[in-house]
Amino acid sequence: MPNIPGGPTVRELPKSLDEVKIEVVDTDILVIGAGNAGCFVAVEAKKQNPDVTVTYMEKAEIMRSGACSAGMDAINTYIPDDKTPEDLVRWSRAQVGGGPLREDLALSNAEELNEAVDDLERWGLPIIRDEDGSIHYRGKWDISIHGEQLKPIMAEKAIENGVVYNRIAATGLLMDGERCAGAMGLGVRDGKFYVFRAKATICATGGAGTLYKSYTMDGTDSGSQIWMCPYCVGSGYAMGFRQGAELSSLEQRWVATRTKDFCGPVDTISVGYKAPIINCKDEKIMQERYAHLGGDAAPRFVRANAPMYEWLEGRGPTYCDTRNMESETVKAMFTDYLNERPSFVLFLASRGQDVTKDPIEIFGSDPYIMGGHTMGGFWVEMDRQTTLPGFFAAGETAGGHPNKFVGGCCVEGKIAARGAMEYIEENELNELPELDMEQVRAEMSRVYTPLFRGADFDGVKQLEMRERLQRLMDEYAGGTSQFYRTNEERLDYALKHIAMLQDQFKFLHAESLHDLMQCLETMDRVDVAEAVCHHLKARKETRWEGWQTRSDYPERDDANFDCFVETRRDPKTGKVDAFTREYKQIIPGDRYTC
Repeated sequence: MPNIPGGPTVRELPKSLDEVKIEVVDTDILVIGAGNAGCFVAVEAKKQNPDVTVTYMEKAEIMRSGACSAGMDAINTYIPDDKTPEDLVRWSRAQVGGGPLREDLALSNAEELNEAVDDLERWGLPIIRDEDGSIHYRGKWDISIHGEQLKPIMAEKAIENGVVYNRIAATGLLMDGERCAGAMGLGVRDGKFYVFRAKATICATGGAGTLYKSYTMDGTDSGSQIWMCPYCVGSGYAMGFRQGAELSSLEQRWVATRTKDFCGPVDTISVGYKAPIINCKDEKIMQERYAHLGGDAAPRFVRANAPMYEWLEGRGPTYCDTRNMESETVKAMFTDYLNERPSFVLFLASRGQDVTKDPIEIFGSDPYIMGGHTMGGFWVEMDRQTTLPGFFAAGETAGGHPNKFVGGCCVEGKIAARGAMEYIEENELNELPELDMEQVRAEMSRVYTPLFRGADFDGVKQLEMRERLQRLMDEYAGGTSQFYRTNEERLDYALKHIAMLQDQFKFLHAESLHDLMQCLETMDRVDVAEAVCHHLKARKETRWEGWQTRSDYPERDDANFDCFVETRRDPKTGKVDAFTREYKQIIPGDRYTC
């Protein structure tokens, strides 16, 4: 039976593999991760075939899990009546400096975007409308919502159409030869080992945060004060990477401009309430200093990096200038924050800050790997199947297509669902493969061994390894302390020491099931960090400054790198190969304008 939210209580910990209970679950489609994209899979699959079984494997509790767990105040892409899907692709292309991006994926997503957002409204999401009934736009493409219940609204539909197993942390893929045949995971409440056999598997986990040290924390545990959901650690990427699935564009990291010391969203202030970004000299930096790069319409990586330029050149701190706001406008802005990030209002209150007198300070976030904002993820075909047969990607894990955001991730879940259904039908997968107990036992050994080492084992705690990784990535792989800059020698150093961390996996030890889950998450972080460093090292140019800055290759090199950088790790030897794929422009027009 699926776990009941809030329980059960932790049982006596197993002391050997023989004491670990195994639960096998059979399904047609397995969805790893019940977040934004994942929730749409069951709904779409049931539309195609009411008899199909869809099962969710969710690390947390579906009602409040994933990057949308606490709510949102906007849907960042919705196509206006006077625009087309092609226009949205052009805008997205310009936002990442002309690409490259997978225009075929972006167009297929844009063609279904509005319908997916309309689904959310039909299910109960309040979308803010103007007096004439038309949807209220707060920017060129983004619309305002009352989104504090966004995740429960999506979760209810997933529960209606699928079977949900909460509190199961996915640890590895189940393979049938070269084909993915499901996944395995740790029951973080009951201690069981779960084996999900499936005809097709869709990876809809979150992106990878906490690879880098956050500037907002003086201590070691930066998970509590980052912009991205701290529980999204890249496990989906890691599971596929370990089995040889091809990863794409991880070097295009997401670095966001955030409110300083709190790491809260800035678009609500700068886009929604038109507060200009200024430096300590009271200069409107986007309209004045960076006008030649497009000003407020500059690519996202330029806008994210602008505050860092100002700091480097002695014109920091930087701010969103709220000093000219009327009191009613401030009240409306705070109401929007209460819908998405209520603790930010408390943060300002704790400092006694009157934003009409003191502007809100901003800074750059630590880097994240995410396919919803930038385009890091698995290389996928049009049906969202990865290079691993039977293994599909949706949302953050689907690479090549940036600027999906909430609405686009909904569409990804729908497309992946159809792709999985077609895969099952075309390959006549009427039966599930026999369970390979040797493979299951090997994964169980990897998962549970840190627990069996015991509290007295003189080893490494997961927090210690996480601290070392975050500092390593920050200082050598282009983190905040280095203003996102890196070079060949630093990346070689990072890869050398990541290999040392991987060798030290055998010293990790856990004292509880929660601690064990965090050990597994830390190993996933280290493996994803390895891939990120290979991507950063392979792109010997600077294409997206701030997101991807090579101080030893400061210029863009279209002759050699107008392409996608890919990596693949050999599942037998562990060797990582980096290579490129061709970029194809299919939407006409100047790549650098929208």
